[in-house]
Amino acid sequence: MYVTRPFGEADREALIALWQRCELTRAWNDPSLDIDRKLVDSSDGLLVAEGTDGAIVASVMVGHDGHRGWVNYVAVDPAHQRQGIARQLMVEAEQWLLDRQCPKLNLQVRAGNIEALAFYESLGYTVDACVSMGKRLIADE
Repeated sequence: MYVTRPFGEADREALIALWQRCELTRAWNDPSLDIDRKLVDSSDGLLVAEGTDGAIVASVMVGHDGHRGWVNYVAVDPAHQRQGIARQLMVEAEQWLLDRQCPKLNLQVRAGNIEALAFYESLGYTVDACVSMGKRLIADE
């Protein structure tokens, strides 16, 4: 059905196109730079799922700081949604973190993304009583 594997450089264009189809990209984030930054951290934490034709249909980016793990760029091509791929990727992301003895996984969902919130709640995630704050240190232009 679907095969999950680490990202390879030959996947870059297809992965960025997937993120664009899933509306994950934003003008202030260069997705190619985000890939480069992840590869410096750990190349095995960027996973892609291939369909039977070898096309990339999903992705997840996993990382951690030793205590808290994070997932980003969870994407499933709209034509392949509701087939369990995102659930499979989240299981693999959680295992990736467990293999590194990381005790907690955090994720952020854009405000108003009710579908994503419902998906994560179905996997057992709950809303933490905290405020997410950010500060841009490098502008992607």
